[in-house]
Amino acid sequence: MLITHVDIDGFRNLSNISFVPDTRYNIIVGANAQGKTNLLEALWIMSGCKSFRGSKERDYIALDKSRFTSEMKIRDIVREQKITFEMTKGANITKNITINGVKQKGTRNLFDVFKCIAFIPDDVEIIKGAPEKRRNFIDMAASQLNPVFVAHITKNNAVMNQRNALLKSIMQGGSDSSILEIWDKQAAHEGALISYMRDGYVKKINEICGELYYAISGGSEKLELEYRSNVYKPEDFSEPCGEAAFEKYYRKLRESAEYDIRTGITHSGVNRDELIIKINGISAKEYGSQGQIKSAALVIKLAQAEIFMKRSKEAPVIFLDDVMGELDENRQRFIFDIIKDMQVFITTPNESALLPDIKGKILRISGGRLTEEKADE
Repeated sequence: MLITHVDIDGFRNLSNISFVPDTRYNIIVGANAQGKTNLLEALWIMSGCKSFRGSKERDYIALDKSRFTSEMKIRDIVREQKITFEMTKGANITKNITINGVKQKGTRNLFDVFKCIAFIPDDVEIIKGAPEKRRNFIDMAASQLNPVFVAHITKNNAVMNQRNALLKSIMQGGSDSSILEIWDKQAAHEGALISYMRDGYVKKINEICGELYYAISGGSEKLELEYRSNVYKPEDFSEPCGEAAFEKYYRKLRESAEYDIRTGITHSGVNRDELIIKINGISAKEYGSQGQIKSAALVIKLAQAEIFMKRSKEAPVIFLDDVMGELDENRQRFIFDIIKDMQVFITTPNESALLPDIKGKILRISGGRLTEEKADE
């Protein structure tokens, strides 16, 4: 997959950005706060994902403008497609998204069209952050392989919001507790499917992570990832996801129903799952060094890219946001050897910090404006 043309205006400080990316390396150079990460973020949201910064949509639009517009052309193994994304600020934020000229109701279909993987400094939160960070990563990565997963996550979130609202109403005497069973049946169906999808993806990524981390550590350390379900035991996943799995999930919700009503929140299900990450058998979150945590996060994202490429027979677009400068030459070479067949966008304050053989298009950014040049061959 390749991005073949980009036009962006009004996204944060970006102004009249227009360029044709290099098919290999695009090196975005500039001092801090000039718009390097803004450019990657503007491209990233065209995939249908939320900002990798955790920003609110209202913050996308430049302070001195009422809207931002962006257009991106991409080419996959079948055809070239065009995505447009416009957001207007008013009493409410309004979005106008099209794919090949067809207006979209939301961002869901973007996920099917544009596939990208971002490496950012905050990736260490996958290791040391709250369990929600790890769940979100697995859900997003698994959805890239099977976009149907997005629909199940969306529906589960809606059901959980309704269930938690009902729990509070029951707790306050405003609703009958018997209504809870209706939502529990829906939650059991969606939650079971999500659990099985998560377990399947973690098994895939664990195998590749183990190989990559062994290599990056010089053969001295072993990285392991384990999905820990709040409902199922590891051996449960050896059986297909069917009526028995739905029933087990449902029983789990019913068992905790009284406690949920007393507290007004759901305590069982996929919202309580965890991804356990170990280095040499010990929790990386609790005992990993800063270097180990950075290496583990890097390897996990590299494994995500490799899994996608093997599954789809097509490379995702790679965004490297200010992560290369801290890496030594050997680790940079390790990364670039894995992503060598992918289109890459790299942000850096100084291109000399990159490997000398990384050649491509230099995109210099200052005050949100872009100038481009071809690197010396």
